[in-house]
Amino acid sequence: MKKIILSLMAGMVLLTGCDLLNPNPIDNFTEDNFFTSETNVEMYTNYFYSEWAGYGNSGSYGDFYFPNLNDNQAVTGLSGWNFKNVSASDGTWNACYTEIRRANILLKHIDAVDMPAASKDYYKSLAHLYRAWQHFCVVRKFGDCYWVDKELTTEDATILYGKRHARNTVMDNVLADLNFAVENMGTKNAGSRTAYNVHVANAIKSRICLFEGTYAKYHQNDAARAEKYLKEAQNASLAIINSGNFELTPGAAGYRANYNSLDLAGNKEMIMYKKYIAGTLPHATQDYCCGSTQTNGMNKAAFNSYLMKDGKLPTGDDKGKLGTDGLDKDKPVIYHLLEARDPRLAQQIDGYLAYVGNGRIRYEGMEGQAGAAENTSSTGYGILKFDEPATPAAQRQATNGNVTDGPIFWLAEIILNQAEACAELGDEAGAKKYVNMLRTRAEMPELALQNDPANNMGVSDLIWEVRRERRVELMFDNNDRYWSLIRWHQLDKLDTQKYPDQTKGAWIDPSWPIAKESVKLDANGYIDCQTTDPRVFEEKHYLAPIPSGQITLNPEIGQNPGW
Repeated sequence: MKKIILSLMAGMVLLTGCDLLNPNPIDNFTEDNFFTSETNVEMYTNYFYSEWAGYGNSGSYGDFYFPNLNDNQAVTGLSGWNFKNVSASDGTWNACYTEIRRANILLKHIDAVDMPAASKDYYKSLAHLYRAWQHFCVVRKFGDCYWVDKELTTEDATILYGKRHARNTVMDNVLADLNFAVENMGTKNAGSRTAYNVHVANAIKSRICLFEGTYAKYHQNDAARAEKYLKEAQNASLAIINSGNFELTPGAAGYRANYNSLDLAGNKEMIMYKKYIAGTLPHATQDYCCGSTQTNGMNKAAFNSYLMKDGKLPTGDDKGKLGTDGLDKDKPVIYHLLEARDPRLAQQIDGYLAYVGNGRIRYEGMEGQAGAAENTSSTGYGILKFDEPATPAAQRQATNGNVTDGPIFWLAEIILNQAEACAELGDEAGAKKYVNMLRTRAEMPELALQNDPANNMGVSDLIWEVRRERRVELMFDNNDRYWSLIRWHQLDKLDTQKYPDQTKGAWIDPSWPIAKESVKLDANGYIDCQTTDPRVFEEKHYLAPIPSGQITLNPEIGQNPGW
């Protein structure tokens, strides 16, 4: 909580009271008079916490559920590409280089601050870590970019007016920054789950190196580079897994507790989480997933990616039926389908179908009360994962009042990273070992390789199953599916002409309660969300276009292919 509050304070000081390019104003902090104590340095670095959106702030969107350009969710009218034309500016480009500058300013001044050597090493490491993450975010989106390792001035013509650096050069510098951070972070905040520490540094390294290793393999066909980065991902992942500081929250219900808890302080799976505070720092993710606003539901393709509870490939139909008692009497339900599948599915979506006209209110006992409304989903599959029924109803429905804590880095992702790195490096036993950690927690049988006819990625049965595990474990999380499809060179899977099931939802019997004017069904009775032109993949979609404003400022920057 201290870190969250301090980050808000630091943001106020640094954004409203200090123009770092102006000569020393008498009544404001400047570079020359701010970096005078460890307390001020801590205040400065607390702004680094604002990088992690979690569930968002107040009514703003966060990193969970809301990003829906993937093949897991379908939005009525279809979610198109995030970028269709070259824009004049780009928030990622601007924000990342602003934060890179922030890190470089700290590195410029830190040696002159009077503080213990261990503290100085920690803050240097934090600056390197933060700088690495920001560069990675630019590379992930734009490819070639500028590596900036100092505070730029108008004298730095090579960077300001030169060509972009090759992505491999930038990422090798990112790796050097990551390794510096991991090796020099020390023990400061080592026991915290809300502050930057060596475990968070390793979590960031694990995520980045897995991305770069698989990108090198599937985009660049560079086996040596792929092996280098995959092994670095393993090193970082194992440092966390073997530290003894973290453990999986047991059981399928424990899985969901990572996402809907009012307090994650005692959750040993968390490496870093965001503490939300009523009246000070609330969010809206819970309300958007269970209130009157239609949710962006799970699609048919994602639903059918879940194995049966016995670990076998999906069998039987995926059709619901009418309920017979309680709130669900005479309303369409799929509890029987969820009971037969991987238990994580029942923790992620509702047991009743939530299309328009279903008549079901999630808030038990609130029928007829003010504010109670039919819960609906674009696909009929309502999202349950982020809802906590113990939350007071008024708070649960408040767009600016949710206070369930948000995970930032947690053990499950690290285990998935390790499993995937093992699979990509040909270590089948290792891949199975780590996948089985998650399957055991989810109350599923251990991994058995199957020749799945749905494998459309041209990879081995082992890699296919590891990717399935990642998909179902991280459903709706951090848009991991979108970024994974990019690094696997599989973004064509978002082409709705080739893969129409991603625009489909649940099967609906036309005799059931339904608002026919609001729900479109295909010829087979499945909800069809595609009401606009299809989403057609082009190779250029792997990289975003360089903003035209940047090209105007520096023609040497060039444009990405296809734009």
